[in-house]
Amino acid sequence: MGRYRAPQKPGSFYITPEGHQSLTEELDYLWRVKRPKVTQSVSEAAAQGDRSENAEYIYGKKQLREIDWRVRFLRKRLDNLVIVDRAPDNPDKVHFGAWVKLSDEEDKEYTYRIVGPDEFDTNKGWISMDAPLAKALMTKSIGDEIQVDLPNGKNIFYIIEIKYNSI
Repeated sequence: MGRYRAPQKPGSFYITPEGHQSLTEELDYLWRVKRPKVTQSVSEAAAQGDRSENAEYIYGKKQLREIDWRVRFLRKRLDNLVIVDRAPDNPDKVHFGAWVKLSDEEDKEYTYRIVGPDEFDTNKGWISMDAPLAKALMTKSIGDEIQVDLPNGKNIFYIIEIKYNSI
């Protein structure tokens, strides 16, 4: 069996100002702080002699490859992102950056913010605009009913509030 993986569809290119700042800070940390430290530890491990059996050297080189991969990814991604820093012209509909309060058929309430794929965080209630729930919510209004196929089955939600106060 091969190791082939079908290429993934690239995520959307929208991001909030907070998400952009977070990615920029991560890139800066990796490039200016972490990479120099790892490079120094690799050169110190290399100076100890035989590199083929030197675990610190081997692990350090692996760390450097991972850091370099992430730095390349972040630089390329940041160049292509579109920062959405204002509310849409029609705040009565769900768009990128919206805080949406939903209720299900059992009157249980959920609050989600629709953000870019680079910044989603389920602990904060931030969902990617590429997620099935967010796709179903886009352009809907208060009072609309949506049906979503989630991993636990088909769910029905009702939109009870839309806010854009965080942008």
